[in-house]
Amino acid sequence: MRFTATFLSVLCAAGLADASLRTANIYIQPIAPSTTPSHLAEVSYDTASLASTSIITYDAPEIPESAELVRIGLYDPKSSTWLSGTTVASVENFSKGYSPTLMLTVDANGEPLSTACKGVQIDAGQTRDFGPKAIIIVETKGKQPELNKPVVLSPEGKHVVEEEKTFLQKYWWMIAIGMFVLISGGGSDK
Repeated sequence: MRFTATFLSVLCAAGLADASLRTANIYIQPIAPSTTPSHLAEVSYDTASLASTSIITYDAPEIPESAELVRIGLYDPKSSTWLSGTTVASVENFSKGYSPTLMLTVDANGEPLSTACKGVQIDAGQTRDFGPKAIIIVETKGKQPELNKPVVLSPEGKHVVEEEKTFLQKYWWMIAIGMFVLISGGGSDK
């Protein structure tokens, strides 16, 4: 009985670990006449552990000489549609001396929203890791602004200055409580 419970818990944990690991296929399309998107990379990611993000496959893009810009995003070759938001990047991001960094933005559920690419200049003296890198950015709710009192405008559109209240207008209720305590507080000792 104990062995069965342990085995089932290990099996469930392994299933949950595999279920959270996702992959995204990133495509690239040169912005030139009559070009089709081609596979650029396959990225594996887990929104619970962003450090586990890795590039499974990377195909160096073949970009025509006439193209200056490329479109990058998630693409479905079967339906010929872009699945997420796309970004436009310069061809220079893939030139010699640059290492591409693929940035994938996902929502809180892990669904891809958009993809971008940034070429990072390689300094041979500093690093030996020249390959492409992947970064996952999880969408979060931004901080809400703290607002002051709204500005009051007259029908003519001019700023209305509110009158400052007097001491009695502000604190009449405290004076009333004090008077009540003074009137009802005294009693005889008998």
